Amino acid sequence: MEQKIIEIIAEYQDRDESEYSADQTFTDMGLDSLDLAELILQLEDALGADIDINPKHNTPAKLAEYIASIT
Repeated sequence: MEQKIIEIIAEYQDRDESEYSADQTFTDMGLDSLDLAELILQLEDALGADIDINPKHNTPAKLAEYIASIT
């Protein structure tokens, strides 16, 4: 799941996936709150799950852990 999140971010920002790590914060990746909302929408579509936006899930690793707990 971490890789899928990174893949979506890289595609969204038109950058290479290798520029990101699962422990890098979304802010450090250059994402703002609107970008995160778009990321969540794309993940919800891909997974068919409702994902709550929570500041605690501020890295791909933490978000992936949360998603795993609800799916």
